[in-house]
This record gives sequence, structure tokens and C-alpha cells, in this order.
Amino acid sequence: MMRKDYTATILFFLLVAIFFYLFYRLMVPFFAPIVWAGILVIVCYPLYNIILKKVRSTTLASLISCFLILIIILVPSIYLLASLVNEAADAVQKINEAYQKGNLDGLFAPMTPLLNLIKNKLNSYPQLANVDFVSIVKDAMSSVTKAIGSQATTVIANISKTIFYFLLMLFTMFFFFRDGERIIAFLKRITPIEKEQVAYLYSHFRKVIEGMMYGGMVMALIQGLLGGILFAIMGISSAVLWGAVMAFLAFIPIVGPFLVYIPAGIILILGGSYVKGILIIAIGSLVISQIDNFIRPLLFAGKTQTHTLMLFFSIMGGIYMFGLLGIVLGPFIAAVFISILKMFELQLHPPPEIVLASVDEDESEE
Repeated sequence: MMRKDYTATILFFLLVAIFFYLFYRLMVPFFAPIVWAGILVIVCYPLYNIILKKVRSTTLASLISCFLILIIILVPSIYLLASLVNEAADAVQKINEAYQKGNLDGLFAPMTPLLNLIKNKLNSYPQLANVDFVSIVKDAMSSVTKAIGSQATTVIANISKTIFYFLLMLFTMFFFFRDGERIIAFLKRITPIEKEQVAYLYSHFRKVIEGMMYGGMVMALIQGLLGGILFAIMGISSAVLWGAVMAFLAFIPIVGPFLVYIPAGIILILGGSYVKGILIIAIGSLVISQIDNFIRPLLFAGKTQTHTLMLFFSIMGGIYMFGLLGIVLGPFIAAVFISILKMFELQLHPPPEIVLASVDEDESEE
């Protein structure tokens, strides 16, 4: 009898594993739109709650939230992405034309003093003294031109797929908004710990997510926006491109937008534009890089801050595994991992308030 029960248990778990795998295979083709929908819902859920209090209908609040996200976030993002692609393509085209006409040295004239300084420094090293910077730039631009051409062809070929995924994302967002509370309630019910610990765990998880998503994404967007505006005011070409680069660098701990504005300021100073160069370095150092210290405490007070090292490697690993999606998916996975560790900690060392709640519940049952 016992052997029969043991066999039935093994068959049951085998069947569960098979259907888990089949379900995974069903969802994999739509992984990107589902994840982007989840990320946008997490970030915009406070907006949904505000709308829900006004309209008192989950369906209508979900529709309005999706529409607002479409108008406020996605449409400007598409415009910025198009501008970014155009500016990147124009920059590469200019360099490529200069390369074909033999005017590459003229294109990099503002950098000539810097290149000469580097060459003079390298003269003391015989192995490096004969480095041909122009040839290096030519080879690099040739590789970049081919890569951008290949990517452009891919995007054009997959435009219908992109639109389809975009519509899937909006469709998924609607149901995540409408049924999000029920999904969370179900996950809480199947979490194998006591309900007080579940409440504590999910509260901690929400704070970690808010600290990662809001803190990282919002501050990176603010710094990138300020950097792009600064470059546009100073007359630097491809301001949208450089603003996007600064936003990306601002999202990564340890590095930051200074990797863009300091070299830009130095190049302008060496090219004779002393005022512009000094202003870019000064405003970048005093405003763009320091604004994080003023805004973050105001916007994200009470939210759990993830350790810098954890955030850095989660972003780097996310980019390595998932590409662009990994910028936000990496920190999200790290947040889930931290919450799982927190669950084990709760099992071993429950906080006093949870222990007291359990004792009170036992006394009331008696």
C-alpha cells in the first residue's frame, strides 16, 4: 500500500513537471511583451490606484491607465527612440563620408590637441609610439556602419512583429491592472509560510521593487533629460543621443553621466570653446551628478535601497542575458532573489511583531 502511494506521488510530480515545462514553452515566445507589461504596471500601479478611487471600476480604471501610459510614456518614448536612431545614423554617416573622402582628420579637428598630447605621451614608449589613431577610427567606423546597417535591416524586416508585440503588451497590461490584486492574493495563498510572514515578505518585496525600479529608472531619466538639454543648449550635435547615453550610464551604479559630459567639456576646451567646456563640466558636476542626492530622499523615502554592488551586477548580468530588457529585468530578478532570502530569514528568525501576532492569534483561538 505504501509503495503504491509512493509511486502515485512520483507520477503526480512527474506530471506536474511536464506541464510546467509545456506551459513554459507556451509562454517563451511572448516573454518580452509580458515582462515589459509587468514592469510598466509595477511602475504605474500608484497611478492606477488613484484612477480607481475616482471611477470605482477596475475595468474602466485599467483602460484609462493603459491609455495614459500609451500617451504619456510610450508615444514620447517612440519619438525619442526614432530621434535617437536618426541621430546615431547621421553621426555614423558623417564619419563614414569623411572617411571615404579622406577628411577624417578634419572631422576630428577639435580633438587634435588631445590626440597630439596622447601621441607625445606615447613617444616615450617605443611599442606604442607608432599607433595610428586615424586607422583605428577608420576600422571602428567601418565596423559600426556595418553593424548599424544590419540592425536597421533587422528592425525594418521585423516591424510587423514589433507592432504585434506592442499590442500584446498593452493587452497584457490591461489584465495585469484589472486582476493584479487577485494574482497577488493567489501567490500569497500558495506561499508556503504563515500568513503573517507572507504579509511581511510581500511588503518587503514591494519596497525592494519600488527602490530599484523607481529609484534607478526615474533618477536615470531625470539625469539623462538634464544632460540632453545641457548639450542642446551648448549647441552639441546629437543631444538626444548623448542624453540617452547619459541616462543609461546613470542607471548603472558606480559609473554615471560624468563619463559623457566631462570628456565633452574637455574636448570643447581643447578646441578653443573655453566657456562652453567649463560650463558643461561645472553644470554636469554640480547639477546633473548631484541632483540624485537631493531628489532621491524626497521621492523614495521609506523604500528599501538595494546594495550598490548587487544592483551593479544585476544590471550587468541582465544586459548580458536579456539585452536591453535586462536593464530592468536584471534588478527585478535580484529583487525576487532578495525576497526569497528574506523568506528563509523569516523562517529562521521571525521579527518580534510577527511572533506577537502569532501568539495573539493562538490565544484568541483558545
